[in-house]
Amino acid sequence: MQEEQLKKQEEMIGRQEAMRRKTAEMEAELRTKTELAKAQAEADGRIRQERANHDLIMEKVRLEAIEKRDTVLKSIADGGKILGQGISSYLDDKDKLRNTALVVTGIAAGVYTAKTGIGISGRFIEARLGKPSLVRETSRMTFSQLAKSPLSSMKRILGVGTKADDAMTGIVLEKGLDSQLRKIALSTSNTKKNRAPFRHLLLHGPPGTGKTLFARGLAKQSGLDYAILTGGDIAPLGREAVTELHKLFDWAKTSRKGLLLFVDEADGFLQSRETAKISEDQRNALNAFLFRTGTETDQFMMVYASNQPAQFDTAITDRIDEMVEFELPGKAERAKMIALYLEKYILNPPGMFAKKVTTVDIGDAEIERVVEETANFSGRAISKLVIAWQAAAYGTEGAILDQETFFTTLENHKKSMAQKEQWQTMSVARAEALTTDR
Repeated sequence: MQEEQLKKQEEMIGRQEAMRRKTAEMEAELRTKTELAKAQAEADGRIRQERANHDLIMEKVRLEAIEKRDTVLKSIADGGKILGQGISSYLDDKDKLRNTALVVTGIAAGVYTAKTGIGISGRFIEARLGKPSLVRETSRMTFSQLAKSPLSSMKRILGVGTKADDAMTGIVLEKGLDSQLRKIALSTSNTKKNRAPFRHLLLHGPPGTGKTLFARGLAKQSGLDYAILTGGDIAPLGREAVTELHKLFDWAKTSRKGLLLFVDEADGFLQSRETAKISEDQRNALNAFLFRTGTETDQFMMVYASNQPAQFDTAITDRIDEMVEFELPGKAERAKMIALYLEKYILNPPGMFAKKVTTVDIGDAEIERVVEETANFSGRAISKLVIAWQAAAYGTEGAILDQETFFTTLENHKKSMAQKEQWQTMSVARAEALTTDR
C-alpha cells in the first residue's frame, strides 16, 4: 500500500517536471519570436527614416550646388570687370607702359647676360683646367690634379718654389748627342723668353733611348708646359678624330707659359697620304693636323718621336725644323747607366722603408762583363735588367743578389731581348706589306 503511494507521488512529480520544461520551452520560443518581431520593426523603422533623410540630403546638396555656382559666376564676373578696368587704366597710362617695358627689357637682358656669362666662364675654365681626351700626360694644371693636391697646385699657379731644371737631368747619352740636345734646350728657352716662333723637332731612333725623357726635360728647362699624346690613339677615333685634334690645339693655345706638344709613336698617325692605305677619316684627321701646324707660332712647340720617320707624310717632314737621332748607348754610356741604376735600385732603393740589396761576389769585373754583354740594350732595357736583379734579390731570404743569380738574370734578359727583336722585325714586315700602295 505504501509502495503504491510512493509510486503515484513519483509519477506526479515527473508529470509536474515535464509540464515545467514544456512551459519553459514555450516561454523561450515566445521570447525569441518577440525579439525577432521587435528587431524587424526597428529595421523597418530605420529604413523608412533613412529614405526620408536621403531625400532631404539630396535636396540640400542640390541647393548648395546652385548657391556655389551662382557665387563663382558672380566672382568671375566681378574679377573680369576689375581686370578689364585695370588693363584699360594701365593702357591709358603711358608712364606705366614705358616703365614696364624698361623693367621687362632689363630682366631679359639680365637673364641673357647671366646665361651667356656662365657659358663663357664654363668654357674658359674647361679650356684652362680641362684635359683633352687625346692627352695621356701633361704638366698643365687639371681638375684632377687640383682635387688631389690643392696645396701643391696653388704653389704651381702662384709660381712658388718652381725653378728651371736641366733638360739632361737623369739622361745618359753619347757626348756629341748630349751637346747637341743641350744647345736645343738653351735655344728653346731663349726662344720662349723672346716670344719668337718655336722650331719643331723630330727625335728618332730605337725605343727606350731617352726621347720622351728628353722632351719632358726640355719643357721644364724652357719653362714650358708639356703634353704627351700617342699617334696610335688618333686612328681609332674615326670621325671624331678631327674634332678632338681641334680641341687639342685650342687647348694648347690657352697655355699661359706655352706648350711643348710631344707626339710619341708619331708614325702611327702621320703616315704618307700617297703611299699608305689610310681611311678617309685618317686622311681628314691628318689634314686637320697639317692645317693647325702649318704656320709658325709662339704658342706651342711640336716634338715628334718615331722609330720609322721614313713613313711620315712629306708635309710633316716639311714642318720639321731640326732632327735628332737617338742611337743605342755605347759602351761608355752603358757603364754609366748600369752604375746609375745599380745605385738607384740595388744600393739605395727609393722609399723610406725599402730594403737594401746585399750583393755577394759582384765586383768591377762582373760589372764590366755586363757592360760588354749588353751591346744591343737600350737605356730602358738596362733599367729593366737592374730592376730584374732587384726582384730576384727580393725573392730570397735577406734580399741577397749573388753572382750566379746576377748572370742568370742577365742571360734570361738577353733571350727575351732577342725574342722581342724577332717579333719586331716580323711586325715591321707585316706593316710595310699592309701599308705600301705600290
